[in-house]
Amino acid sequence: MSGLHPTGGYEHVTIVEAGRLAFLAGQCPVDGDERVVGVGDLERQIEQVAANCLAALAHAGAAPEDVVRSIVYVVSSESDVVGGAWHRLSEHPELGPAFKAASTVTGVTALGYRDQLIEVDLTAKLD
Repeated sequence: MSGLHPTGGYEHVTIVEAGRLAFLAGQCPVDGDERVVGVGDLERQIEQVAANCLAALAHAGAAPEDVVRSIVYVVSSESDVVGGAWHRLSEHPELGPAFKAASTVTGVTALGYRDQLIEVDLTAKLD
């Protein structure tokens, strides 16, 4: 795209033709009992978030390839940690395609659950 920097695999702009969209709530690293998994372990939390995203997408009748926008929140002020979390998600064997569309990753000071290190917000197009 002329005038914009190259990306690490995502698009600067995603265009969706008129239709239905599914807006997923931010997916957190919590299990079915609403317990935060992997306290202090960002990698484990990424795996739980990925599993939760896949379940929510399936419930909506969508797949990772249908995602048109992603936002990743990481509790850290270190760019390598924040960017590394996005790269880990984008390389996930099942959820990875969700991060090829327009995507944002940002470092934050806190999230909704105590000990939560990551949250993923997805928007998907529905056929």
